[in-house]
Amino acid sequence: MKLLFFSAPLHRENLASRALFGTSYALLRSRLCVLCVNYVLLAAVAPLSAVALEQDFSGYVGLEYRNFLSQPSDPRQQGDNLSLSIEPEYYSEWDNGRQSFTFKPFARLDQGDAERSHWDIREMMWVKAANDWELHAGVGKVFWGVTEVVHLVDIVNQTDLVEDFYLNERLGQPMLNLILIRDWGTLDLFVLPGFRERTFPGVKGRPRSIPWVDTSQAVYESSQGKRHVDYAARWSQTLGDWDLGVSYFNGTSREPRFTLGSSGGEAVYIPNYDLIRQYSTDIQATLDAWLLKFEAYYRRGQGPAYYASTGGIEYSFYGVFESNADLGILVEYMYDERGDRAPTPFQNDYFIGTRLTLNDEQSSELLGGIVRDFRYNRYYFLLEASRRLGDDWKLSVNALSFARPPITDPGYSFRNDNYLQLELQYYF
Repeated sequence: MKLLFFSAPLHRENLASRALFGTSYALLRSRLCVLCVNYVLLAAVAPLSAVALEQDFSGYVGLEYRNFLSQPSDPRQQGDNLSLSIEPEYYSEWDNGRQSFTFKPFARLDQGDAERSHWDIREMMWVKAANDWELHAGVGKVFWGVTEVVHLVDIVNQTDLVEDFYLNERLGQPMLNLILIRDWGTLDLFVLPGFRERTFPGVKGRPRSIPWVDTSQAVYESSQGKRHVDYAARWSQTLGDWDLGVSYFNGTSREPRFTLGSSGGEAVYIPNYDLIRQYSTDIQATLDAWLLKFEAYYRRGQGPAYYASTGGIEYSFYGVFESNADLGILVEYMYDERGDRAPTPFQNDYFIGTRLTLNDEQSSELLGGIVRDFRYNRYYFLLEASRRLGDDWKLSVNALSFARPPITDPGYSFRNDNYLQLELQYYF
């Protein structure tokens, strides 16, 4: 669960020109990496017709309705909104379970926002597994992090913002991932060819920033643009009650900066994708009913080097009111050294919330809480709840209120965008 809106610090671009040889070499390297991923994937999938497969086909179809409680700040924005989504999944394995292939596309048709009507390959991955190593090739999703509100270290996949305002959804990322499993820990090595731009609502989208984000004018620090090849590595280990992770990323930042530009004489935000190096860690300790969580990174790029961190606690009461239900209390704090220059609202904020899990046959869950910003003295109220209906249906309810932020707040654009969202999904 996350919330998003952003401030838009303005910067002048002063991009150094690239030497012809360097540009040509980098372009060749990028294409070779893409070809390698495709070759490995095709080499694995091609012989499938000659072997016995264990196959499974599943997925869901969902109908979503958003009800906004006020008129939009921009009259061009859509009001209440319907959309339809589908995410089928095909899975097969062979070679006594040592090889597998997963294909998971996604598509949404939105009533009001053309930018939200989109499709994506969430996963198209071949996996070869051995006793102490695994090789993943194709398109996939990787999650890093332990905290509830802001996942600072989760950097491999790009955010699909039009799909989920809470920043929980990710776009599929082309990757070659070698996993080494040793007594001293697990080491993940990534080659990431092909950059995915963050999605943003269009002019009619809601909620969205004012000015809106014009993705057609995106600027890259790398002369290779989307063809730049990124690299990442992560070591993880469990030591008793402690889960530890240390990560490194070198490539194009998934989090853009924003500069002010124009489109058709109208002011717009232009996303700028910088080259960065990020060193990060995530730590979680499970101590009886307590969870201690911490994430932090140090980043070079996007202006002067800086650090950001988030952490907190979660305490669970088990079997509350002599029932099967569990009640958790969550407290987290978020900090970004950039302050007002950061393209995120979480420079100096805390979150207090509660999680209720009924542990019933319907998998009923509820998460609610408040985010308070010390800088602007603003509050945001949020609610997420879900419950299965029978064997094949699921009902989800999300609500978000921005509690009238002050005009000096970067989130002032969303002052009229309080909404209630209902989604009914059928699983097959």
